[in-house]
Amino acid sequence: MPPSLLMMGKKDDAHCAKAMQQARTLFGETEFRLARRGDEWPSDIDAWRGDYVISYLSPFIIPQALLQRARKAAINFHPGPPEYPGIGCTNFAIYNEETTFGVTCHHMAAAVDTGPIVAVRRFPLAPDDSVLTLTGRCYDAILEMFFEFTSLIAAGEPLPVSAETWQRRPYTRRELDALCRITADMEADEVARRVRAVTYPGQPGAFIEMHGYHFALAPEERETSR
Repeated sequence: MPPSLLMMGKKDDAHCAKAMQQARTLFGETEFRLARRGDEWPSDIDAWRGDYVISYLSPFIIPQALLQRARKAAINFHPGPPEYPGIGCTNFAIYNEETTFGVTCHHMAAAVDTGPIVAVRRFPLAPDDSVLTLTGRCYDAILEMFFEFTSLIAAGEPLPVSAETWQRRPYTRRELDALCRITADMEADEVARRVRAVTYPGQPGAFIEMHGYHFALAPEERETSR
């Protein structure tokens, strides 16, 4: 009998839609809950019980009580390597001018991005990459991992066990917000690095505060500055 699945995903995301289609063909009972950041937790799944919980770019931190109801595994696909757990991983990698990046599949634990790692897939990060282009490659790599590992699950094969471990505590929303902040005493290079690192369509981006006013860099100015 095919295993049952609860999949938590990202609303209005083409990659997530492809992952859901794959899940429907491989699993037995399937439940899907899609959301955007800021949405309310779907309390109707609090009593769910089944074989697998999969978080696929979901904005929710899944409660420990729900993770424990997965009889076989609860795994997450994180858009960053073990060096970049938490929120804003692509932003900080761009800011740090990394030359490689990657994505991670891991078992979920009570604390975000701390559970045992299943696998890591790495790829080059180019000097002209933006947060948008890097995020796109992360999403492509995550979808490939999802296809691979859900196929293993459906075939009754065990998930891989990676020797890699998380390299730091997860980045926080406060740290990402601080990266967006520009101050008058910053050197031009520092300002440019921050603007590049936090520019993403539909997101607030870099800003400066002076005399009680909040000045945000307009989208067209962000494009011109890159």
